[in-house]
Amino acid sequence: MSSIEEKEVNLPLGVIVEKRKSTHPWADWQWKPIAVFIDNNQTVDEPVQLVQDKDFLQFHAGTLMLNLHRKDTEALRLNLMLPEPELYVVLRENEEGISEFPFVPYMITASSYDAQDFTDAGDDIIEKVAMPEAVAAFIQAFVEEHHVEEMFKKRRRDRLNTEEQKFGKTPIFQNHTKH
Repeated sequence: MSSIEEKEVNLPLGVIVEKRKSTHPWADWQWKPIAVFIDNNQTVDEPVQLVQDKDFLQFHAGTLMLNLHRKDTEALRLNLMLPEPELYVVLRENEEGISEFPFVPYMITASSYDAQDFTDAGDDIIEKVAMPEAVAAFIQAFVEEHHVEEMFKKRRRDRLNTEEQKFGKTPIFQNHTKH
């Protein structure tokens, strides 16, 4: 954990991923991040199985850093105002080709704006998970330290010279002389 006086801080979060039997005819398994926890140990190099059932398996899939930057405090503040604050976990296809674990944790964020950017790409698995209370308290302290309310500035419209823009004027290509 980093000090909250800094402009950017990191918090290590362990990611729990569930592998569940799929009901879809084209997929055998469904992969989904289901929870996070503060992971100060950060000792997981490969996924560690936590729970096994006949229909699902749960893994500690890895540890990611939750990065908080002072410029993102508005998005963080809005998230903390939700009845249940949430984190967004991004799983990306495992490029190392390990078929046993085809998706690996790639990123975690508390900003819905950042999560939306990954959703737009469409290749990743992005899921909301509940934000643990200790993480919410850490984010709250960061926001209180760094948030600066910005005044709304209404933009003034540029004045348009309507004489130059009138319909029915001779088109530009007719003004040129032909050679």
